[in-house]
Amino acid sequence: MTGLVVGFPFDTVKVRFQSPHIAQKYHSTIHAIATIVREERFLGLYKGISSPLATVALMNGLVFASYRFLMKLQLDHADAIPTLTQITLAGAGSGIVSSIITTPTELIKIRQQSLLTPTSARQVALQIFKEAGVRGLYRGITATALRDCGYGAYFAAYEATSRYLSAPSPLQSDNLTTHLEVETGTNKLSWASLLIAGGVAGIIGWLATFPLDVVKTRIQGSHKIIAPLASFDPSTSLLEVGASSTRDINPYRTTLSTIINSYHAEGFSVFFRGLSPTLIRAIPVNMMTFATFETIIHTF
Repeated sequence: MTGLVVGFPFDTVKVRFQSPHIAQKYHSTIHAIATIVREERFLGLYKGISSPLATVALMNGLVFASYRFLMKLQLDHADAIPTLTQITLAGAGSGIVSSIITTPTELIKIRQQSLLTPTSARQVALQIFKEAGVRGLYRGITATALRDCGYGAYFAAYEATSRYLSAPSPLQSDNLTTHLEVETGTNKLSWASLLIAGGVAGIIGWLATFPLDVVKTRIQGSHKIIAPLASFDPSTSLLEVGASSTRDINPYRTTLSTIINSYHAEGFSVFFRGLSPTLIRAIPVNMMTFATFETIIHTF
């Protein structure tokens, strides 16, 4: 929750950059922040935070619990030191599991962040449910699951950095939680090392899957565009438009259609739109996340 609050303004900027209908309104990260504050006041930077704030504890709990479970499945015994490959696989799997919660949470958040008028998470959620039911709340789940596979790179980067910065003796652990609370003096990470490892993990985790985050934002930020479906009548040799037959012609309706249409319309660079505020956000967010975690562990 601490990490979310620290980095949310940059997340709002990222979503604005990734949303095609308002992306041209902003020229840079600083300009976007200044414009949002001027037009929507400071709270505009936190538009949509209530939805992820309500579920971030549950989501991260699910990530870390599934990460530990998937790691244990790969290890021969509890004291085995996991390889970076095993860590990556466990992290990617935990991301897929967490998408069950992440998808509806981020869908509501993105819809709020894309609106220039004030609204609540409850209003947005009810509107989505009214239009498409429970299925509508899971719009973009494929792209979300693929993006959240980035937890593999995230955990691997944290572990690799921790091992590099720690004392020569290896960390005897099979999960990140134990790494953060190593009690022996030779293995314990300093505060500086802890913060550096968290910052590196955040950057690498985003770089690994950022294009899929753009795809996910475009899918979840768009709506159905219904058009009548034309049919050919052989008896009259005419093309008829049936009122009852319709189709969704939204170019951002699936992961594949979003990738193809985004590339054709805006080129390869579109998949890295909003990367700057994301990387800026990643450093303090993950530093704060691990620092807060470490503080709470020692407090209790």
